[in-house]
Amino acid sequence: MAGTNRTGEMMRGGPAIILVEPQLGENIGMVARAMANFGLSDLRLVNPRDGWPNERAVAAASRADHVIEAARLFNTIEEAAADLTFLLATTARARDSHKSVLGPRDAAGALRARVDVGQGAGILFGRERTGLENHEVDLADTIVTFPVNPAFASLNLAQAVLLMSYEWMNTTGETAPRFGAPEQVPAEKEELYRLFGHLEAALDTANYFHPPAKRDSMIHILRNMLTRPGFSEGEIRTLRGVLRSFERRMAGQDGGEG
Repeated sequence: MAGTNRTGEMMRGGPAIILVEPQLGENIGMVARAMANFGLSDLRLVNPRDGWPNERAVAAASRADHVIEAARLFNTIEEAAADLTFLLATTARARDSHKSVLGPRDAAGALRARVDVGQGAGILFGRERTGLENHEVDLADTIVTFPVNPAFASLNLAQAVLLMSYEWMNTTGETAPRFGAPEQVPAEKEELYRLFGHLEAALDTANYFHPPAKRDSMIHILRNMLTRPGFSEGEIRTLRGVLRSFERRMAGQDGGEG
């Protein structure tokens, strides 16, 4: 039976599958079915167009009820990824970004290395018609793209999730990657996104974003820089302490961290 191990027990867990503004309930249901086929169960929905719960999603899930029933609803990507320490963003388009780019097999190996040591990891999937926007890709650590026919590169949402779920399953047993997880445990995304907000607010106060028309592109560069290192929680606390020190100086107060 699909989605079960050799003892017949339902497989659960794995990386989170985060769907950003999915349009059709049927597509969400087919995603849930693909997840269940390969032992994934953590489905997170960011502002589904037709609301949630959705009866069409239930019908299309084809008995992947445990995935549909456990699906969680979020208003933003930041909320959906807050408890994760590693986040992939799927895209079929070249991006103006210096993030590393992985194929699905290497991406699955990177996910396995983290999940197996208890770290939260997930994959972002964009809208059916337009995919992820640049500022949404900025929230992820790494890009994953599929080696498809360049003349016909479009995959539907369930196909994209199916490919990543299949590669995830292939990391079990003897095909598991031989490298270990990073020695340093990365901070949860919630902490990183707070750093984004803190830094950007401080730079606004300092009138750093000049001319204003370039603010979005400058933030894009800053967020790419900050997602690349995989900061630990302690490192993020240190960086925010540095920012607070500068803020006190700018306000005319005595500086220095206690």
